[in-house]
Order: sequence, then C-alpha cells, then structure tokens
Amino acid sequence: MRLEPQNRKMATQNRASTTNGTHAPSSSDAPKSYYEQQRELLVTEIAQSLEHVLQNINRLNRSLEEVIQVGNEFAPVESLWSYFESVMGKDAEGEQEGEGEGRRDTEGEAGEDEERDTEVQEGR
Repeated sequence: MRLEPQNRKMATQNRASTTNGTHAPSSSDAPKSYYEQQRELLVTEIAQSLEHVLQNINRLNRSLEEVIQVGNEFAPVESLWSYFESVMGKDAEGEQEGEGEGRRDTEGEAGEDEERDTEVQEGR
C-alpha cells in the first residue's frame, strides 16, 4: 500500500500513537528534522513487523505441537503393529524352513519310487 508522503506521515503517526500509548506530537514540541521523522516512521514499521512475525511464529509453534501430539497418539498402535509383524515374521520363517525340508523329503521319496519302479520292471 503506497501512500503519499503527507498521508503516510499521518498514518504512521496514528500507528505510533496507538502503539506507544502516547498522543501524536503537538505543535508545541520541538520541530523534528526530516531524518528524525523518517527514522520514527521506520522504527514504528519495524516494531509492527516484528510483532507480526512473533505472532506467526507462535501460531506455527502451536501447529507443530498439535502435529506432535497427534503423532504421539499413534505410538501404541505402531507398537502393536510392530509386534504383530515380528510374530508373523517368525511364523513365516518357520514355514519356509519347513517347506524346504518337505521338498527335500519329497525329492527323496520320488527317488525311492523310481528305484522301486525300475526293480519291478526288471523283475527283481
């Protein structure tokens, strides 16, 4: 928002008076140089900007705390699923080992059947 120098000065003086709790300078005060006036304007704007930044940081902090709280609510569920996965993983390993042994057994049995068939064919 761009204001003309006169309007900007009035707006800033109004902001400064409400921010500091003082009234706008009266004509009885010593006249201020252009530099001092601009300095006051900039200091006031910087103070307001810092206050706005502080409010946004506080809002961000509250949001992060809420996210962490929601994440912490899922900790028991996560531990339960981890336990379930570890139990199922152990069972799956046991089944795979059992299947491997079963394959060896069936291969051995098939070999014995072939020997029997050969003996029967030869008439032994």
